[in-house]
Amino acid sequence: MQRPLPLVLSNARLATMADPVSGPGAILIEDGLVTWVGAQADLPTAHARAKQRDMQGRLITPAFVDCHTHLVHGGHRAREFEMRLEGASYEELARAGGGIMSTVTATRAASEDQLLTTALPRLDALLAEGVSCMEVKSGYGLDHDTELTMLRVARRLASLRPVRIRTSFLGAHAVPKGVNADSYIDEICIPALRAAHAQGLVDAVDGFCENIAFTPAQIARVLDVAQSLGLPVKLHAEQLSHMGGTALAAQFGALSADHVEYATEADARALAAAGTVAVLLPGAFYAIRETQMPPIKAFRAHGVPMALATDCNPGSSPLTSLLLAMNMACTLFRLTPDEALRGVTTHAARALGLRDTGAIAPGLRADLAVWNVETPAELAYRIGFNPLYQRIFGGQPC
Repeated sequence: MQRPLPLVLSNARLATMADPVSGPGAILIEDGLVTWVGAQADLPTAHARAKQRDMQGRLITPAFVDCHTHLVHGGHRAREFEMRLEGASYEELARAGGGIMSTVTATRAASEDQLLTTALPRLDALLAEGVSCMEVKSGYGLDHDTELTMLRVARRLASLRPVRIRTSFLGAHAVPKGVNADSYIDEICIPALRAAHAQGLVDAVDGFCENIAFTPAQIARVLDVAQSLGLPVKLHAEQLSHMGGTALAAQFGALSADHVEYATEADARALAAAGTVAVLLPGAFYAIRETQMPPIKAFRAHGVPMALATDCNPGSSPLTSLLLAMNMACTLFRLTPDEALRGVTTHAARALGLRDTGAIAPGLRADLAVWNVETPAELAYRIGFNPLYQRIFGGQPC
C-alpha cells in the first residue's frame, strides 16, 4: 500500500494543549502522526512543498476523548426520569429494583447484534462532536455471558467506525437481586473478569464503590485480581456518599476516580500523590439533581488533573454531547473553559492510560478536531450548538 503523502494543515488557530503557538499556525502530518507543529512562518523549508490544506483561520484542537461511558446497553429508563421529577431519588429507585437492575434486565434480553445496533447512534452523536477515542464499560450483564457480550460489542464498534475504543470491565456495578454481594464478587464477577481477560476483551477494570453497590473491601478483591492480570484499574467513587472509594483508588494507583462529588481534601491529596485523575461527570450531577459539588478547589490546590466525560448511560446521565458536558462543567462546577478543554483532551487521555493522544505535538497521533470558532472558549460557551468543521482520525479526514 502506498504511503500517504505528507500533509500540512496551514493558516490555523491552534490550541495544542502543549507548547503555545501564536499567530497563524501549521501542523505537519506524516503516516498518521504529527511530526511538526508551530507558527506557520517557522515551517521548515523542507516541508514547504508538501500538500497543504488552508484551514482559513479555523481552530484546531486535539480530538476529544470521552473517558467514561456506558454506551452499550439495552432499553431506556424514561419512566424513571419521570419518577425522579415526581420526587423519587436515584437511591430510592435503585433500592426499589429500578436503576441499574432495570437496564440489566433489558440488556440480558437483547442479542449481541441488537446491542450493537442501538449503540451505534449514540456513538455517532459523539463522533459528530469531535470525539476520536472513548471508553466503553460493561456492567449491565452482571452474569458471565452478558458481561462478555457487552465487551465484544464495544470491540466491534471500532471495526465499524473510525474511533478508538478502550473497554473497562465493570462487573462490580450492582448486586443482582437475591444474590449475596460477597458470593457475587467471588463466584460471578471475578470469574467473568478472568474469562474476559483471557479473550482479550478488557483494557481496564472498574467498580462501583457506593452504599447501593459494593464496599471498599469487596471492590478491593476485584482490583487485586485486575492487578494480578496486569490490568489498570478505575473506580466509581464518592458519587452519592463518602464510602472511601477515592482513597481506595489512590491506594491501587488507579488511572482515575470518577464522579467524586463527596470526595474530601484528604482524598484530593491522595489522588495527587498517586497520580490518579479525577473524572468529573456533570451530566450525572445534573440529571439526578445532586447538590454536593466535587471539591474543585482542593483538586486545583493539590494539582489533581481533572478530566470530563459524558457518563453516557440510560439512567443517571443519558448524555451524548461532550460539548454540553464542557458547558455543564463550567456552569455547574465553575471550571474555566481552558480546564474544560483540557478535561476532554489531555486529562481524559491520561484517565485512559493513553500517552499518544490528547495534545498536538510531534510523535502523537494526528487525531484532531477542526472547529468553526475563533477562540477555544467558544467550545464551552455555546449550549446546544455544534461548531465542528471536520474530524481528523489518524491523519485522515472523516
